[in-house]
Amino acid sequence: MKLLIRSFVVLLLSAATALAGTPGEVTPGNTLRNAKLYGFAGDFRWLDEFRGKPLIINVWASWCGPCRSEMGALERLSKRYGGKQFNIIGISTDDDANAAYAFIMKSGITFDNYLDHNLTLENMLGANTIPLTLLIDAQGRVLEKVRGAQAWDSPELVEFIARTFRVKL
Repeated sequence: MKLLIRSFVVLLLSAATALAGTPGEVTPGNTLRNAKLYGFAGDFRWLDEFRGKPLIINVWASWCGPCRSEMGALERLSKRYGGKQFNIIGISTDDDANAAYAFIMKSGITFDNYLDHNLTLENMLGANTIPLTLLIDAQGRVLEKVRGAQAWDSPELVEFIARTFRVKL
């Protein structure tokens, strides 16, 4: 039994090591650096343009099944609350911009999405696994990082968002 417990602990520690940070990762409690956000139409914005209102950032890829499965919930959340008490954006880690754009169009996603060039955002956000969703306060400080697909429009997660951002939804 002790060997089984020891093996389990080693497995947990190995998993924690595998989720170690990415180069330049901004951890919870710290402020995101400004970065260029590349749109799918060749346009761009700066991450700092989203300051002044809480922000949800979802990191995804078109080839990622769990990423695709949570997009509907993010879209419903965006339509219900986006732009009012907080904004929502997506960051695609796809190598193929056409695949990411095709997924956005086919899925009917209307919240802003950007393509991560050069792994800049992937590393800064700590996206060594996807999907990854970050809750950022109005000053650009990382409040929470949530790994894995979630039902973001569920009552429980809407309450989690409201509590984290300290807003009434």
